[in-house]
Amino acid sequence: MAGLLYIVATPIGNLGDISERAIETLKQVDLIAAEDTRHSKTLLERFAIKTNTRAYHEHNEEQLTMQLIEKLINGESIALISDAGTPLINDPGYKLVAAAHDNNIQVVPIPGPSAIITALSASGLPTNKFIFEGYLPPKSEARKMRLSELKNESRTLVFYEAPHRIVESLKIMQEIYGAERRATIARELTKQFEQIVRDTLSALNKKLESEEIRIKGEFVVIVDGAQEVSISDEEVLRINQILSENLSPKEAAGLTAKITGKKKNEVYKLALESGKEN
Repeated sequence: MAGLLYIVATPIGNLGDISERAIETLKQVDLIAAEDTRHSKTLLERFAIKTNTRAYHEHNEEQLTMQLIEKLINGESIALISDAGTPLINDPGYKLVAAAHDNNIQVVPIPGPSAIITALSASGLPTNKFIFEGYLPPKSEARKMRLSELKNESRTLVFYEAPHRIVESLKIMQEIYGAERRATIARELTKQFEQIVRDTLSALNKKLESEEIRIKGEFVVIVDGAQEVSISDEEVLRINQILSENLSPKEAAGLTAKITGKKKNEVYKLALESGKEN
């Protein structure tokens, strides 16, 4: 019998947030694959978890994945944990989980804390639909480009950001999304100096400049989605027709999608149906 691969969520700050099931699982498995064994040591010692640990991170996951899979095939059970929160959410682990499925090894999630969900639940912004972008590109131009691509996104936007880039990122967001777009900054979640502040992008920038919002710790930035603007199918087709005079059908549909906020496949479909009618 192959062993089980457990995906175990651990606290994002307050150690009291760990579940009883997570503690029992970490005690019972044969091995804990931890993103940083030194970081996890505090958690494991707090709950008297003496299971052997092994570092599994982005720099060694390529070579270590199959070694762990062999252990699982041979009947050992392994728990995967990250530095904080739910593994694989902006953390290593995808290759191991994918390989486990490929080898018919059962993957068992042990749910728990997640910085994304924790921040969203307290953000005061719409949570029925959202997209998670992780960390924005470190270089300014690439960051501007990605944020510009999301300008017409109507779902709530969720980002992680580092303290040394938070000020510049918020300024770029204000420049692209406008001073009055609502957003929430959440930092040091579940820790002693936790801050969750909702305001306009303009006001949040001022609060960062004055250090009313301290520039310390990891940040979750949640931005209200763009207001949906209803554009008629006739207008979409008109724009696409004009662009098609000088562009290929693929290029015209792509540019029409950017202009109107429609999805490219929707533009294609409308154009095809219009062509059939004509």
